[in-house]
Amino acid sequence: MEAVNFLLTFLFDTYVMILLLRVWLQLARADFYNPFSQFVVKATAPVVNPFRRIIPGLGGIDMATIVVAILISIAKFVVLSIVNGAPVDLLLFVIVGALFAIKQAGFLIFWVMILMALMSWVVQSGNPVQFLFHQLTQPILNPIRRILPDMGGLDLSVLIALVGLNFLNLFLGGFVPYWHSL
Repeated sequence: MEAVNFLLTFLFDTYVMILLLRVWLQLARADFYNPFSQFVVKATAPVVNPFRRIIPGLGGIDMATIVVAILISIAKFVVLSIVNGAPVDLLLFVIVGALFAIKQAGFLIFWVMILMALMSWVVQSGNPVQFLFHQLTQPILNPIRRILPDMGGLDLSVLIALVGLNFLNLFLGGFVPYWHSL
């Protein structure tokens, strides 16, 4: 049963992160023609497009994709409860699903910044994924870079952003009892 739980959790979590990445790509106005962007759009289009006909965008934010991400998050907890023979409390799962989607957004930002930093050390310039990660993280890192003093070519903005994300995660965990187990 543990293997089934792992596989289901991995599949749901990965798809929610891809959906949230789609929203982030749109908010950052990242290169739509980048191969990685094309993968994200094509992987999410079959599920998102029917909802886009019903749910309009709001101020440049793709609300349909956010709704789908929350619905998939809720489905994760429902499916895992059914598989494990636990009771299904739909109201609780709606709340936990919405909180899970928020936490996954922070987790996604964290991992994109880590991967971007690692790629800057290893990958040659011109990599399309590295370019896309750069576009995604600039709105987060540029305000930090403006505040930090010049460190002689050493960029600590990623470190500061990661510490800030971890602080936010721990801070929210103090208010939401299920936060760390999501």
